[in-house]
Amino acid sequence: MTQAVATELTGHPLRHVAIIMDGNNRWARQRGVAGINGHKEGVERVREVLDACARHRIDVLTLFAFSSENWTRPAPEVRGLMSLFASYLKSEINQLCERNIRLRVIGQRSRFSERLQKLISDAEHRTRFGTRTLVLAVDYGGRWDIVQAAKTLASQVETGNLRSEDITEAHFAKGLCLADLPEPDLCIRTAGEQRVSNFLLWQMAYTEFYFSPAYWPDFTGAAFDQAVEDYQQRQRRFGQSSGSSAQQRGLESSSA
Repeated sequence: MTQAVATELTGHPLRHVAIIMDGNNRWARQRGVAGINGHKEGVERVREVLDACARHRIDVLTLFAFSSENWTRPAPEVRGLMSLFASYLKSEINQLCERNIRLRVIGQRSRFSERLQKLISDAEHRTRFGTRTLVLAVDYGGRWDIVQAAKTLASQVETGNLRSEDITEAHFAKGLCLADLPEPDLCIRTAGEQRVSNFLLWQMAYTEFYFSPAYWPDFTGAAFDQAVEDYQQRQRRFGQSSGSSAQQRGLESSSA
């Protein structure tokens, strides 16, 4: 039985995986090299994980590449990360097209250089017909995402297009960055840290978490397979009791 089929049989298919890629600098320090080398090695893992997602028939992969708080890091490191991001967009675009992967970048773009903003727009345009999606969260913060959605609703109320008493969770969710994609089923964080770090705060209300001790540059496709296998053993209840969730899955299966 393949891993992909096994996932389908659990009753909770794995459609969207989010990853907090942590440990690049620590990986580099262990080897006595500059921190940017850890980030460069981390790019190689992105390719491996994309291959693993194809094996598991995962539609969406979201990577936390650069948080809103990362601007406070030393200026040389930030410049190196922006340069690496630009290089990735230029070097990987053809591969993404060949793999039928749509690239999407979420976050605040206004603080990027005009050149980098254009590279992002061009890459998104060239890959727009992909059937699978790679989301890069760059200059992104979950609180920022929520505030933007709140501002959208406030504007609609101010213009009379929406009454405040009619606002629902569904209305709110439409203003978030990933409104048109399924919410993450699984979030993986590397480097042994066990926190969300302001990532997809709204979207991960019922996401399963998997914490790996491996630094991101050491997180191989095989390590991703282990995370998927762990996910397959879990029972997702979404706030229900175990019996009611199992019954609901049975009803869904019988109606299929």
